[in-house]
Amino acid sequence: MKIPIRNLYYLFLYAWARFPGGAVGESGIDESPDLPNLLAKLLLAGMRRLLRRGLDRGYQSFTQELVGPRGRLRLDRMVKEFTELRGTAVCDFDELTHDVLHNQILKATLTNLARCPEVERESRHELRQLARLLSAVADIRLSASCFRRVIVTRNNREYLFLMKLCEFVFWSQMPDERGNSARFQQVLDDEVRMSAVFEDFLRNFYRLHRPEYQVRAESPSWDVVDATEDDLAFLPRMVTDITLRDHERTIVVDAKFYKRALAPGPYGEKVRSQHLYQLVTYLQHNRVRQANRGLAGMLLYPEVGRSLRLRYRLLGMPVLVATVDLGQEWRDIEAELNAVLNECARAACSKTGPEMDHLTDLGTSAQL
Repeated sequence: MKIPIRNLYYLFLYAWARFPGGAVGESGIDESPDLPNLLAKLLLAGMRRLLRRGLDRGYQSFTQELVGPRGRLRLDRMVKEFTELRGTAVCDFDELTHDVLHNQILKATLTNLARCPEVERESRHELRQLARLLSAVADIRLSASCFRRVIVTRNNREYLFLMKLCEFVFWSQMPDERGNSARFQQVLDDEVRMSAVFEDFLRNFYRLHRPEYQVRAESPSWDVVDATEDDLAFLPRMVTDITLRDHERTIVVDAKFYKRALAPGPYGEKVRSQHLYQLVTYLQHNRVRQANRGLAGMLLYPEVGRSLRLRYRLLGMPVLVATVDLGQEWRDIEAELNAVLNECARAACSKTGPEMDHLTDLGTSAQL
């Protein structure tokens, strides 16, 4: 899937909650030839901002033998080690330090990116320089669990974007055959990983640009009767990608980053059944609980080779299957995203709205 670097930049900024303020703001982003260099330049720009602001610090616990008592005395060790003969005390105390997990992740990512031959030499040199500035931070080996343990609060929210960026770099890199450097995978072909980015991008885009809606991922409960608590415990959890609500309608959006929006089959391309079943299930449970509200659903994919606007009314509920072209100018992407949402909103206003009151053959594409 070919997405221009400028558009990938915007995609990541929205997905990782650092909303762009108009034009491309980071120096050199437009000159990035590929994904590894784009990520390197984003990390360098973020680190420079962070160092100007000051690295975050956190309390760590230490146990040391000290001449002057500090913190809590460890009498058990003092007696066992006869520290009174040396005129010292063993103490437990907390101290503010830069050697905290999120700084360790930044240092490890800087070091790993500097070992990637796909990153330009100048950027690799600057990555190594910034890593050396974190000399008070311990070196760690990154793993998936590191990112799950990071806690970002209001006081260190500058780290939110950087942690998302570091995690994406971690999943994008793989060691080379010799094990002394790293190279990038074709991460844009990773449909699972990019679906998560695409989903976050859409949710944050609509949250920022469509303030008339409450936008979030929701976990609707099952409409179930005659089941014990033990039975209910085995039901899977439903989580929508994006649910938009205003005072009169609900729109459920399922976002998928697939190289082919339609599934190939012996009788031609069809809408992917598992995606459609999942969306209709979400819509049905919303309809049961809010029967007096307008309701519509949308499956949204990036465009690969063809534009889709498929309109259905399934079980009385309007459903739109659409693509958005991520290769066009960014203003056109914004307009297209707003257009598909507006179409769903119009269809959701009326149970017999003209926009989706006809059934379209599952193998046919309708262009706007």
